[in-house]
Amino acid sequence: QVQLVESGGGLVQAGGSLRLSCVASGRIFSINVMGWYRQAPGKERELVGSINSGGQTNDADAVKGRLTISRDSAKNTVYLQMIGLKPGDAAAYYCNADQKRCRFETWSAYWGQGTQDTVAT
Repeated sequence: QVQLVESGGGLVQAGGSLRLSCVASGRIFSINVMGWYRQAPGKERELVGSINSGGQTNDADAVKGRLTISRDSAKNTVYLQMIGLKPGDAAAYYCNADQKRCRFETWSAYWGQGTQDTVAT
């Protein structure tokens, strides 16, 4: 069993900052890419940003310059920090991880339950 548990989020003022964390636990052999997605009502889930095991990041155009993604591989944890929040950033944010439970398994994507972020104007 593998679990991803997000924390953080909630109500943030426009122009403020958002900090989220996500911890992976359970049967974990190796984690490759960890990242964050978001989904607003009536819209498809979209990538916010990701970070691979080497520390390379990939940020969505909508958040470039405002987003910092980092990870602590020893703790199987990924972090998101976003500044200059806009109403369009309001969404449910989901943690994602590509990982293996054992050496011979293929990479599989796991998801957290999501945490809601609301931007007050």
